[in-house]
Amino acid sequence: MMKTNYQPLNLNCHFSYVNVNAYIALNCEGANSSGINYFVSMKGKLYIVSTPIGNWDDITLRALKVLKDVDFIICEEYKEAQRLLAHYGIKKELFALNEHNEKEVVNDLVLKIVNGESAALISDCGTPLFSDPGHLFVDVLLSQNIDVIPVPGASSLLPALIGSNFDFEKFYYYGWLSPKKDIRKQQLYKLRSVKEVIVILDTPYRLKSLMYDVVKVLGKNTPVVVAFQLTMNGEKFYRGTAEKILKQVETKNLKGEFVLIVDNKIRRR
Repeated sequence: MMKTNYQPLNLNCHFSYVNVNAYIALNCEGANSSGINYFVSMKGKLYIVSTPIGNWDDITLRALKVLKDVDFIICEEYKEAQRLLAHYGIKKELFALNEHNEKEVVNDLVLKIVNGESAALISDCGTPLFSDPGHLFVDVLLSQNIDVIPVPGASSLLPALIGSNFDFEKFYYYGWLSPKKDIRKQQLYKLRSVKEVIVILDTPYRLKSLMYDVVKVLGKNTPVVVAFQLTMNGEKFYRGTAEKILKQVETKNLKGEFVLIVDNKIRRR
C-alpha cells in the first residue's frame, strides 16, 4: 500500500477513495502549507463480531455486549441482520457493506469511525471476512491506525474438522472452488499434490457435482467427510470413501450448507 503522511488535527474532511492500494485524504479544510491533508485525532474502533451459523444459542456473551454497546452495526444484508438483532432484542442503526457496494460505502463508514464512533462488522452468519466482503474496509481502517478487534465465535471450519475425526494437526484450507466445471477440475488436480487434510467449501446445490469431480480427480477411495448443516437440526457427518459419499448424496438428494473435508495424505485410486 502507498504510504501517506497523516497527522492528527481536528477538522472536517471528506475521505476520498482512490483505489485498493492507495487511500488519500482529499478536500479537507485545514490542510497545512505543504498541501498534506489530515484526519481528526479522535478515533473509534471496529469490532469484527462472529455470529451463529445456524443455532441461535451459539452467540457469545461478549458478542452480545459488543452489539449492544457499539454506535452502529455494519452488515452484509439488512434482512439477515435485522432478523439476528431482533432475536436478541438489539436495536441499532444498520449500514450495508457487501460485495456489490463496498467501494461505494467505504468512505462514509471510515469517516464515521475516524470521527470517534464505534462499529461492529457482522456477516450473514459466522465469522466476518471468512469468505465474506469487508477486507477493503478493514484495510483502510488499518492504514489509519484504527483499532480492529476480532470477537471470536461461531465458524464452520473447526467444527467440521473436529467432527471429521481426521488427524488435522496440519491442514490445508482451500475454501471455495470455482463454479465453472473446467476450472474446478483444474483446481482439484492441483490439490492432488497437497498431501494434507484439505478443507473445501461450495454452495449447497453443488454438493453432488463436487463429489463427482472429487471421485474422478482425487480418486474413488479417497477418505472424505461431508459436514452437513452444521449446528442446525439436520446436522450430520457423512463419512467414508469419496465414492460412497457420492452415492449417499445422489440417493438422498442432499442439498444444504456443507463443508467437505478430504484426507489426501495418502491418495488412493
